[in-house]
Order: sequence, then C-alpha cells, then structure tokens
Amino acid sequence: MTEDVLKEKFAELADVVAANENFLLMSHVRPDGDAIGSVLALGFSLMSLGKKVFMVNEDGVPDSLVFLNGSEKVTTPPEEPLDIDVAIALDTATKPRLGDKSLNAASRAKVWVNIDHHISNPGYGDLNLIDATKPATGQIVYELIKALGYPLPEESRDAIYVAVSTDTGSFQYGSTTASTYEMGADLIRRGLDIGKINADTYDNHPYRRLELMRALLNTLVISEDGRLAHWELLDETREELALHPDDSEGLIDMIRGVKGVLVAAFFEELEGGKIRVSMRSKDRGVNVCDVAAQFGGGGHALAAGLRMPGPLSTAKGNVLAALETALGKAE
Repeated sequence: MTEDVLKEKFAELADVVAANENFLLMSHVRPDGDAIGSVLALGFSLMSLGKKVFMVNEDGVPDSLVFLNGSEKVTTPPEEPLDIDVAIALDTATKPRLGDKSLNAASRAKVWVNIDHHISNPGYGDLNLIDATKPATGQIVYELIKALGYPLPEESRDAIYVAVSTDTGSFQYGSTTASTYEMGADLIRRGLDIGKINADTYDNHPYRRLELMRALLNTLVISEDGRLAHWELLDETREELALHPDDSEGLIDMIRGVKGVLVAAFFEELEGGKIRVSMRSKDRGVNVCDVAAQFGGGGHALAAGLRMPGPLSTAKGNVLAALETALGKAE
C-alpha cells in the first residue's frame, strides 16, 4: 500500500470514528502479542477520545500478556450481541478467525473495519486498511494514531511495542524497517520502560513451557538435506503437561534457527480432530503463505499457518510434501 493510499484510508477511518460513538474491537482466536497489543493500543486511544469501547477476544488474553497495562479490559465475548456502531477487526486475516462468539457480539455493527498486515487478507470489511508491507498490525495502529493526532496513552504505548516486538522476533525479521526502529525510539521517548517490558515479554515463562520444549525436541525431525525441520505436539502431551494455548508461542523459531534449515513446521493436534500447522521460512524463495493457501490457510511469505482435518499423520504427510515441492523449486 502506497503512502498516499494509506493516508486516504486513515482519513476514511477518521470519518468513521468521528461519526460514531460505540466501538467493538476484536482479534483472532488464540491471540498473540500483535493481536492483543493492537486491540489495546487502538482501544485505549479511542477511549481517550471519549468513545465507548468494548474489547473482546474469543479466547481472552493469554497468560503471557496479562502484564500489559489495561489487559483486563479485554474480555471474552458476551452471549448477547453488543449495542455498537462499529466493529473493528485487528490482525485477523479472515473473518471466521475472529470466532463465532465474537462475530455474534459484533452482529449489530453498522460498519465493519478491517485493519491487518497479512497479505492473504481478502478485505472483508466495509473499510479495509491492509498494509502487508508493515511487519505488524501494531505498527499500522501506531501510524494511524500519529497521522490522525489521536491520543497515545501509556497503555497504547506499551501495547504497540509488544505488538511489534513479538511479531518481528524482537525486531530481527526481515520485515523490520527503519520506520519500525523509529517507532520504537519514539515510544521510548514517550516513557516506555524498555528493560522492564522486554523482561515481562520474554523472560517470564512458566516452567511447563520448558517441559513442552523438551517434549517437542523428542519429536524433532530434520530432512536428509537439512533444509526442512518439523516437530509435533500431541493431545496427550498437552493434557499431561496441562498446557495453555499460548505456551507454544514462538517455539518454532528454535528449529527455524538451526544452521542449514530453511523451513520449519510445527504440527499440533487440536480438539475435534483438527490439526494446526505453523510454518516459518528463512528464504523468500520458499513462500510458506503459498503453501498454506493450498490447504485453506494464509499469512506471510515467511510466516504462515492453517488448520486442516486430521489425522495428524495424513495432515503432516500432505503439508511436508508441499513444503518439499516448494523447497525443490527454490533450488
């Protein structure tokens, strides 16, 4: 998205905000830092404007993100639809990923706004602000707040940082730009406690996450040529370790970081027989978003995911075959 188009979209959203009073902000199921951070950032900015704002997530705030100021404001959706004017989906590539309960809560909305950075997003809003050049939805929210002169309270400041940091691998991924670092510098100038927030984000994991890493390493397989690594999480392991949904967040980067590995895949058994697949690539010649799309998923060129029918053996075989094909084309 060009800067001129982005400015036009910001102006359109400003008109929507000015014309309405009641807003519902949502993000995808099994939320990560960018999902919750983007909701909090925009939500607290809108509240500072005097708007009435509801913030929901189908699965609530993960334990790993409850340290964020204002996180208690994000609740699970109520059973009845909310009396709102505008529904805003953040960091959610497809509308069903918001979850049935969130969609029901938003069913009275007169206007739908879709703010995202996933290239696979089809544009399901009445107003779509989709910029795949941004490393995180949190950076889009930051630029929106700055461009429109909206308030940026402490809750928004901290949430933006966590949103962008977690979606860029602590500002390490290739999607990180100079403007991302400039944003970080601005947030620090605004009072962000960089040491504390990084410690809260990355150095505060429960012991069961360590046990999970041990279990996953016992399933690790690396292809004969060393370019493809994958591991799996079984239902029985989840139950045995009493895992929470976000305990596995970011662990795929461990095997992605192995020397020689170009693509990493994480297979996870879910309730109801579904299989969740996460994929990471270190080579833009291997577009994992294209692979995910073959099975109804999506994401980014270097990070994508999907959910597909089981059993695990069948799902894994099909996805690994597609990844091997993609790797072959990249040679």
